[in-house]
Formats: sequence, C-alpha cells, structure tokens
Amino acid sequence: QVHLVESGGGSVQPGGSLRLSCVVSGFISSSYCLAWFRQPPGKEREGVAVINEDGYTEHVESVKGRFTISEDNAKNTLYLEMNSLKPEDTGVYYCAATQTSSLCPLVKEFFIYWGHGTQVTVSS
Repeated sequence: QVHLVESGGGSVQPGGSLRLSCVVSGFISSSYCLAWFRQPPGKEREGVAVINEDGYTEHVESVKGRFTISEDNAKNTLYLEMNSLKPEDTGVYYCAATQTSSLCPLVKEFFIYWGHGTQVTVSS
C-alpha cells in the first residue's frame, strides 16, 4: 500500500523560507512522476512543481526562481525548498505520485496517490 506523508509546513513572514518533505513508502516503479500541489484558501488545488525518474523538473511560473523540487531516492523522500515566500503562497501543500511511462503533466487528475497535506501560512 502506498503512503505519502508530508511535513515541514508552518507559519513564516513574507520573504521567509520553508522546506517541505514527503516520505513515500510502498511505491515501486522505474518510471514515475512525483509532484507538489497546493490549495489556497477558497480555491482549487493547483500544481506547483513536478519531477520524474530522470530528475527532469518543471515549476509553475509563479514559483520559478523561488521554489525547487528535488528527491532523495535513498531516503524515499521528495522535497520542496521554498524561498522568498509571499502571502499568495499560503495554502495546504500536498505531495502526489503516479506511475507512468510518459510525460508528467502538472494536472491533479493525472496523479493517483496523495498525501494528507501540510499547511503553509505566509503572513506578517
């Protein structure tokens, strides 16, 4: 059974930094997509960044240059380094995973496995 468990959320001031972690267990695939999504208050869940088994990454325009997705295969852990945080980055952040032999679209319907989320609040 696949489990994804996020941690690292919290409250920070604008301009601050956080590092989110997602431990993935029970997920075995040589071809996969791992991603971070977020859901701002009162809004739909949206993609933030994605990484595949080759280390190819994509970040949405609003976080480019500020957020970085990465993974540590030895620790079965996905990360999201978030710098220069803005109030509009506030939301619940989810990690997601799916097996695939194709591209990794940053679309929530594409992902099968989800964590329960971790809250990030950016406020002065």
